[in-house]
Amino acid sequence: MGCKERKNDVESCVCDILRDIKAAQDDVVGNNCCDSGCRQSIDDLVGGAGGGNGRDTIPVILYCEGTCKPFKGFGGKRCENGSDDFDVKESFFFRVKDVDDDCCATLELLLSPSEDDKHDCKLDCPAEQCTEDLSSTGICITVDLNCFCHVTCLPAISAMF
Repeated sequence: MGCKERKNDVESCVCDILRDIKAAQDDVVGNNCCDSGCRQSIDDLVGGAGGGNGRDTIPVILYCEGTCKPFKGFGGKRCENGSDDFDVKESFFFRVKDVDDDCCATLELLLSPSEDDKHDCKLDCPAEQCTEDLSSTGICITVDLNCFCHVTCLPAISAMF
């Protein structure tokens, strides 16, 4: 079923998956036939083939409704020097922090150390290089999950520091 056919539904598949990811990540921190995908990533995180190995995050990529292009989020935080300056980061990779009943989600931007220095996050790299060093930034954005038609779940990683 496509996005336009789901407009009258209360929930969306993207919202449902991100709720599942949030619950699984919470279980780790405080069998599907697919080799990869959202269900496999959730299984790996909570005790499947790779469970119990210190992984705490399922990185996700969201695709905008209408364009089918990956969503790039932007967020900022104050610089650590105590000034009023702030540093803006951008990323295609997110960690689910919360999903409310209205399908509004709080997502944390995930960056690799090299992307953090360059302020440039790209999707045109081999998967293992894109995700192996992703880490938490503490920068969160709020999105309406009803604006997305597709979610890609990457293999579970350890992103929290």
